[in-house]
Amino acid sequence: MVEEIQMTLDEAVEYVRNNVHVNDILEVSYNRIFAPGEVLGITEEDEVTGEGLRIGLQLTGEILNQSIEIDLKEIGDDLLEMRHIHEGKEIIIELI
Repeated sequence: MVEEIQMTLDEAVEYVRNNVHVNDILEVSYNRIFAPGEVLGITEEDEVTGEGLRIGLQLTGEILNQSIEIDLKEIGDDLLEMRHIHEGKEIIIELI
């Protein structure tokens, strides 16, 4: 089952905070980058450093298979779409 929804950046950050869990699959498309991977962890915002909500991903791919951390505040202006897969349910979030 695939569900497509449109959200603002703030709504998408709240969605990630409340619905994305460790071991879920999250595919993030921003600017010209497509980063698919398994969620390793989610780190809350840090008011002291100004960092936003961060997602740790173990990238899945034929060429790259490394872990990265994506700061949603840092890529917010370039964020195009996220695809979240959890327990067989797939949600595509299009940023507006």
